[in-house]
Amino acid sequence: HIGTDILKEVVKNIRKEIISLGGEILFNHNLTDIEISDGKICKVICDNNKEFVCEKVIFALGNSARDTFELFYNKGLNLAQKPFSVGVRIEHKQALIDNFKYKGYKGLPAADYKLAVHLPNGRGVYTFCMCPGGYVINSSSEANSTVTNGMSYHARDGKNANSALLVSVLPEDLKSEHPLAGIEFQREIEKKAYLLAGGHFPITQKVCDFIKGNATQKYSDILPTVKPKTVNEDIAKVLPEFVTKALKEALPLFDKKLSGFYDYNALLTAPETRSSSPVKILRDENFETNVKGVYPAGEGAGYAGGITSSAVDGIKAAEKLIESL
Repeated sequence: HIGTDILKEVVKNIRKEIISLGGEILFNHNLTDIEISDGKICKVICDNNKEFVCEKVIFALGNSARDTFELFYNKGLNLAQKPFSVGVRIEHKQALIDNFKYKGYKGLPAADYKLAVHLPNGRGVYTFCMCPGGYVINSSSEANSTVTNGMSYHARDGKNANSALLVSVLPEDLKSEHPLAGIEFQREIEKKAYLLAGGHFPITQKVCDFIKGNATQKYSDILPTVKPKTVNEDIAKVLPEFVTKALKEALPLFDKKLSGFYDYNALLTAPETRSSSPVKILRDENFETNVKGVYPAGEGAGYAGGITSSAVDGIKAAEKLIESL
């Protein structure tokens, strides 16, 4: 992670490179429909009444592209459930992570970590998207729902370290076998958080209060970084019971791997529901769906688990499209 402040410039430079090579970037063009003829895609339609005749399209979706998942399902593309994860963000003092990793040595970059455990019942709990010297951010993208994420600036000089703390969700945890049941699972959590907070405000709770089931009354020296504000409530009111139970079991186990991780004053912020896509758009060995000319790629399509693997999958999809020509 190079830092959100630098990433903004990198994305701008990628755009300039695409344009220099003859490509075109269209802002404010929201995909609303596709047309299919004889089992092949033939047109893409946007919400500003613009239509694009096409024979082949790479759909490099984000994992929050719920409107497109629903469109594809309604158009007869083959979709399937896939495992995903939900949980919270956890914040510690960055100094705690530095001291554990560097044993007191000074002048080194802000330290990171990556932890995972398998509970006796087989459930996986792990950290993801760890942000050294970073900030928890409000990433709500739908009305009447709340979602969190994390970020760091390039300097990584914030007082807190944060990471997603996630529990695996399997197809058998869902209410139905519908391909989009995972999206409804996520939405239910996000809407509960919105209603509990009375708006788009994440729920925050100290670890000690989470264990006891009490709303936090007073913070220690670890203060929330999320803006503009959080609401102090019991996170267990938002998350499914099996997720809450798994988090409580995993915290002391993580402490054996990173001493101090099970800090009673560490902060949990909920909900974190968008770490990965709950949907896979099925494709064949040529990267095409059952509708010819449709090439799903990346994390939202269900074929990657982060920035680098999404980039690799996009390259592979492009290569397969080129081969077909």
